[in-house]
Amino acid sequence: MHTVLDCRGLACPQPVIRAKELLDFLEQGAVEVLVDNEAAQSNLERFGKSQGCGVEIRASGDTRHITISKGPHQGPSKDLAPEEYRCDLPGAGLVIVIPADTMGRGNDALGGVLMRAYIKTIKHLSPLPAKIFFYNTGVKITATQSDLIAPLRELADMGVEIYSCGTCLDFFNLKDSLLVGNPSNMFEIMDAMAQASKVISPY
Repeated sequence: MHTVLDCRGLACPQPVIRAKELLDFLEQGAVEVLVDNEAAQSNLERFGKSQGCGVEIRASGDTRHITISKGPHQGPSKDLAPEEYRCDLPGAGLVIVIPADTMGRGNDALGGVLMRAYIKTIKHLSPLPAKIFFYNTGVKITATQSDLIAPLRELADMGVEIYSCGTCLDFFNLKDSLLVGNPSNMFEIMDAMAQASKVISPY
């Protein structure tokens, strides 16, 4: 069975959600998803691999064709690289969500100082967080050159998965400026938070 799903013009996470709905009902076969942006392509590729499926990508003009092939009794892969998309894996451990480029409410200058200290202290946690999600103005931290990029890259080298909201990057015109980690979407953020054993945030 080969199903074509046209998701061109849809914002993340809709392409991933629609592809997941179709795959959940397939015993075996393929879903070919049509998208028109790189973020959707990246999210679909990580999602397909996380489900243990084969993923093929080809471009035709502005349209990207992502074909996710599912065999009988196929399930999520147990040997995913840290940067790959994880959809249904339980026990995600600690997840940190950073919704702003300052910490706390009140004085933004002070909040910036606190945020720098917060991020530079994460590597000393035991255990380390499994994932860190940046959204709203928090994405400015991962997409703006500063003294926080090096410690974030160090965390990534230590196995911490770092994600920034793709919609937020687009909103602040930072889509092509991401310096560390990968773009993400609302489904991925919500799923990770739901599966986490603990979620913390520097509100």
